Amino acid sequence: GLHSSPGCVKLHLLKSDFIFNRTDVASVTSWSAPIIWEGTFDPILIDSIYKQQNLTIATTVFALGKYTRFVKDFLESAEQHYFVGFRVHYYLFTDQPESVPEVKMGENRSLTVRKVPSLNRWQDISMSRMERLEKLIENELASEADYIFCLDIDTKFYGRWGVETLGRLVGVIHPWLFDAPRDRFTYERRPESQAYIPAGEGDYYYAGAAFGGSLEDVHHLTKTCREKLHIDAANSIEAVWQEQSHLNKYFLLNKPSKLLSPEYMWRDINESAAQIKVIRFSNVAKNYAEVRPSP
Repeated sequence: GLHSSPGCVKLHLLKSDFIFNRTDVASVTSWSAPIIWEGTFDPILIDSIYKQQNLTIATTVFALGKYTRFVKDFLESAEQHYFVGFRVHYYLFTDQPESVPEVKMGENRSLTVRKVPSLNRWQDISMSRMERLEKLIENELASEADYIFCLDIDTKFYGRWGVETLGRLVGVIHPWLFDAPRDRFTYERRPESQAYIPAGEGDYYYAGAAFGGSLEDVHHLTKTCREKLHIDAANSIEAVWQEQSHLNKYFLLNKPSKLLSPEYMWRDINESAAQIKVIRFSNVAKNYAEVRPSP
């Protein structure tokens, strides 16, 4: 739009100068999937495009044991920042439905609470989580949602998480290892595990705390990870980072169609890094010993 009449293109020019104008970070993978950073998308434009599609985004969280303490902040902050103006259906799996606080939901936003049995080992929680996601998609979501995100509950939104994140298969780059060389990635390195990734292989190290995509693709992911977790359990081996290890193996073999930068899963609201211009979603500081069941 450089040579058209100046009046009407002024805003457009400023905006397009801003789009894809990050030289400090990679905004695309070697397999041509976009990596979403602040400055690589126009929120107003992308909202107006997706608004026409009348989408529903299913969002799952698990709050077992003392993790119910994180529910209020998660939901209240999501209502302020997460797919604002779009239809969202939260599914909360918990062993204590009675301790789920009342949170005021906006228009077209709903919360379904599902009671699940308490599990003592957090390793078992990982395994049952994949299974419940798989079954939820199979049994209920087919006619109900267009996309699904599976998020950790001990988190809080601080900035926009919107339709720029939608895609067929979406992974989030881990906030501790986004800048690390590949040999530092904490993949499962024992060949006996189904999550095994040999040295010299791997693209990124992905966070287990957030993943999503189309129902079909996330169903395949959860089913595969559940099967691999079961095989490992039968062989008395547990991947070094459980679910996250299996997720990383899955994303190595099934490349995500879109990656989210660590803006979408930061380590702590009080931490900074030069590349992180906006913290959108972050872990909440917690004492593991206090909230996790015994090992």
